[in-house]
Amino acid sequence: MLLNQFLLLGAILFAIGVYGVVARRNAVLVLMSIELILNSVNINLLAFALRNGGDPTGHTFALYVIAVAAAEVGVGLALVLLVYRNRRSIALDELSEMKG
Repeated sequence: MLLNQFLLLGAILFAIGVYGVVARRNAVLVLMSIELILNSVNINLLAFALRNGGDPTGHTFALYVIAVAAAEVGVGLALVLLVYRNRRSIALDELSEMKG
């Protein structure tokens, strides 16, 4: 496949992820949109790594991004569960009431 096809797929996934972060009110869906953005970055890293003759640097960075995404999911879901336990809702609009 051509590099352009991978970059186009990454750009589409990134745009869908950004739309999900901006337009969603549910905290879990926002976390899923952030994961979609990180996966689009991984596609671009691997596409450029393959373009440079299989350079392992792109693969290494993709593994770091996967590790950061796993940590983000763990912390993010813990925060969502904590907010749900206290507020009985995970709507992001209602979190603005928590400002001190």
